[in-house]
Amino acid sequence: MALATQITDFLEYLEIERNASQKTIQNYDHYLKRFLDFACSTSLGRAGDIDPKSIDLALVRKYRLHLSRWTDPNSKKPLKRVTQNYFMIALRAFLRYLAKLDIETLSPEKIELGENDAAPLKVLEAEALQKLLEAPDTTEKSGLRDRAILETLFSTGLRVSELASLNVDTVNLQRREFSVVGKGSKERIVFLSEAAVHWLERYLMIRKDSFKPLFIRYQGKSELEDSGERMRLTPRSIERIVEKYVKVVGLSVKATPHTLRHSFATDLLINGADIRSVQEMLGHSNIATTQIYTHITNRHLKDVHKAFHSGNKG
Repeated sequence: MALATQITDFLEYLEIERNASQKTIQNYDHYLKRFLDFACSTSLGRAGDIDPKSIDLALVRKYRLHLSRWTDPNSKKPLKRVTQNYFMIALRAFLRYLAKLDIETLSPEKIELGENDAAPLKVLEAEALQKLLEAPDTTEKSGLRDRAILETLFSTGLRVSELASLNVDTVNLQRREFSVVGKGSKERIVFLSEAAVHWLERYLMIRKDSFKPLFIRYQGKSELEDSGERMRLTPRSIERIVEKYVKVVGLSVKATPHTLRHSFATDLLINGADIRSVQEMLGHSNIATTQIYTHITNRHLKDVHKAFHSGNKG
């Protein structure tokens, strides 16, 4: 049975049965076709394809070595460990799919992931965060919008794509909460701080349009079709807005909308929130993802060190 056909079937399964996003499907397509190309370049390849039975630990070991040694022809840089793991995660998911169909192949449990390179978590200190939030010129309508965007990002921990998808009628400013559909089509409730509500109200007061999107552009031609859908800010536009104010205030951290998501999580944990609640608010499926914040938010350990370490007695 041809592996290429099974890969196509697996991608269709992700779309129909698992409701995976198009971006996820594109990534898995890239990762799995890269594996197929490598397998076919070995003696296993037959007419540009292989049989699932041919996949064994020896082939996977050679493939991992190939990924580890591969360098980008343009930048001459190797694949990061985390990227190498993405390839293996895709292969493991595919093998799990084949096992579900009782197709003889390597057991997915035998695919191990390498340890990722430690990456510093970008979080803004309180002073830098306040400078960023106050950077927009709120005498301008675009500045009011931008202040509302920054405050909402920090208040809710939304991903940039989630923020861009918000509509005026879905945000309840009186109750200071609303629902959002995140990764994996998972719905969750997010909450607005008093500051975020204040700036959203000021921003919406100057809106004289009846456009559906919550955050709209003010440059270019005004397009009224589809309830102003073409006026909606894209995720990339929001990223550029954050980049703009990072440069304006001269932050040392190259902050992005995701940095504000990190700052949201650490702010909650530092002030006593339990990790399970933060997991829910971030929309993480696995608590291990949320636990990346705990090593920089354990105030109790810092207080113990300050109180009892002999080097602090002076």
